Amino acid sequence: MSSNSEPVVVIGVAGDSGCGKSTFLRRLTDLFGADWLTVICLDDYHCLDRKQRKVAGVTALNPKANNFDLMYEQIKALKAGKSIEKPIYNHETGMIDPPEPIVPSRIVVIEGLHPFYDERVRELIDFGVYLDLDDAVKIAWKIQRDMAERGHTYEDVVRSIESRRPDFMAYIDPQKQYADVVIQILPTQLIPNDTERRVLRVRLVQKEGRPGFSPAYLFDEGSTISWIPCGRKLTCSYPGIRLFYGPDEYYGHEVSVLEVDGQFEQLEELIYIEQHLSDTSTQYYGEMTELLRKHPEYPGSNNGTGLFQVLVGLKMRAAYHQLVSKEIPIPAAV
Repeated sequence: MSSNSEPVVVIGVAGDSGCGKSTFLRRLTDLFGADWLTVICLDDYHCLDRKQRKVAGVTALNPKANNFDLMYEQIKALKAGKSIEKPIYNHETGMIDPPEPIVPSRIVVIEGLHPFYDERVRELIDFGVYLDLDDAVKIAWKIQRDMAERGHTYEDVVRSIESRRPDFMAYIDPQKQYADVVIQILPTQLIPNDTERRVLRVRLVQKEGRPGFSPAYLFDEGSTISWIPCGRKLTCSYPGIRLFYGPDEYYGHEVSVLEVDGQFEQLEELIYIEQHLSDTSTQYYGEMTELLRKHPEYPGSNNGTGLFQVLVGLKMRAAYHQLVSKEIPIPAAV
């Protein structure tokens, strides 16, 4: 049980299904250690089971299918260091199972479709990230997965995405304006007319002027830079790698944007990229590269997805220390 001497910090991780939330949570666990994190899947706050949603004609993305009053009360209790009895949504059966006791750790991560939807819940979150998967990439990934692994037809996959799209655009997508950082996963600009979506352009949108958070930058803070690092120090096969950094505006907020287009051949060579990034909140030289090299099997490890997930994790660690106002040594990842 957390006490008042150990504040509970709440992190929000938002995005549609299949956008990389599970991988990001694994990276956070590697960084903090499992004992430091209590992960709450917000699907558990569905108030309508699968059959009830079908009868009501709503998807799980619709706020009507979710109990935000209970979500708020329970996240508020966890942040105060109190235990809760959390409901369980059973994805296998589509039913709501009996609740389970949850005792908060130092960090409570709430992840799912609606972390930033309800203003009351949003105000409890100390640091938020939105994983923003471009439609073209989402369709390509889902087609590759569902046709290969689940025997679905192309038409099935497209129909499934289109049926969710109105609710996604109405209720999920607008939440990205409230996140401190947004990881955008987009089609590459390095391959003309690319349809495979294996090579990606990944952008890290970082809010400026947020207390306790300073955006990472490339070379020179506040400048606008396009950089092609391929050569003797970074192995690049077709179509190469391009990085970008510069200021922008996002939903009326000033932001700094870091971008990586292309993929890395050798993860150990990422140290060359890391050397040119500043304000990454690493605790020692090469920590970002080391964290990526530990798990090359995680999806996105060879492109900007993994790099920016690790960078955001480091920023969350820095925000945690800022919020608790004392340096509690975080155990080294094993």
